[in-house]
Formats: sequence, C-alpha cells, structure tokens
Amino acid sequence: MKKMSSDDLNQPGLVITVTESIRLFLLSASNDRRLSEELRELALTLSSAANAPYKQIRSIWMESAFDSRPGLISLFSGSNFIFTSPKPREKSEELKERLRKRKELAERKEYQELVKDITPKKDLNEPFSTYKDQIGFGLHVALTMFTGYLLGYFAFRALFNHSPIMNSAGGILGLVFGMLLETFLFIIRTSEPNLKSPSSTSRLKKNQ
Repeated sequence: MKKMSSDDLNQPGLVITVTESIRLFLLSASNDRRLSEELRELALTLSSAANAPYKQIRSIWMESAFDSRPGLISLFSGSNFIFTSPKPREKSEELKERLRKRKELAERKEYQELVKDITPKKDLNEPFSTYKDQIGFGLHVALTMFTGYLLGYFAFRALFNHSPIMNSAGGILGLVFGMLLETFLFIIRTSEPNLKSPSSTSRLKKNQ
C-alpha cells in the first residue's frame, strides 16, 4: 500500500463536517499502533475538530488495517461539504494610487458637467495669442500712425504757409494722435469679450 507523504497531508482540498462516525474512527485510529506517529497525531487532532479535510481523513482510513476500519461509504455518510470563499487579493500600493487618481478625475469631470451651465466659460482666445494677431496689430498701428502723421503734416502745411518746422510739428502731432487713438481702441477691444480678432473668430468657428 502506498504511503501518504507529508505534502499530501498538508493540502486540505475538500473540507467536510466531522460526524460522530468519523470522530469515533479518528479516535480509534489515534490509538492504533500500526499507524505512524504522524498519522496518529493527525487523527487525534481531527477528532476534536468540527470540520476536517477529506484527503487527510481518507489517508488515515487507507493506512488503517482492513479489519479495523469501517466502510468508506458508511464512514462519510451524513457528512456535508464545507465551501470557503477565497481571500480577496491584496491590491498593490501602485494600483491603489492609480485607482484613487482615476476616481478623483472622474469626480472632477462629473462636477464640471454639473456646473457647466452656471460657470462662465473661460475665454481661451486671449488677445495676440498668435503671431498672426501680433503682426496684424503691429501693421495696423504703423498704418494708423503714418496716416496721422500725413494728416497732421498736410494740415499744418495748409495753415502755416509751408513752414517746414510747423509741418513737421503737425506730422508729429498727428502721429501722437494716431497712437493715442490706437491705444484707446485696443483698450476697448480687450475689455469687450465679444470683440475679438479675425483670426480668433475663425479659430472659434473651426472648433465649433
């Protein structure tokens, strides 16, 4: 008869309830000198338990003498199976941190979705946010100042009888006036959210 190894005995596998017939058999086996000391100690331990592994009881039954052991069917008659749930797998710290960040992101998106109707939208089209806006504004300022210089020059030329000094002074005055006018228009343009540069308006239409 094949001997049961210690590894086989330490694997619980299927667990059953210990009935009175099983308990009497285990107590009898614990005093059987024909069994190994390990099996006798195991039988004594299992005899006081409410549940026991089927494989361990069967190993004791197989090692017992044929004339001293009950039938296998009658031995396990009335016994029930015990099902145990496996332990939940522990999550690593990295996984916990990743799940926490995903939860925070989901909550933030949910909050933004709730308040999108009452929270004013951020104006992402800031003045001069592109090189095209900056170059266009610079050319516009230069043209306005040049036009103001010409208007002032010719106006003073007509008023002061072709005096070169007064003509230049009139041009400079027109240039300053044009610069002040462009500054005033720039303040109005940046303070009014509906007045945007043409390039910003075209980008907004593309996004829509």
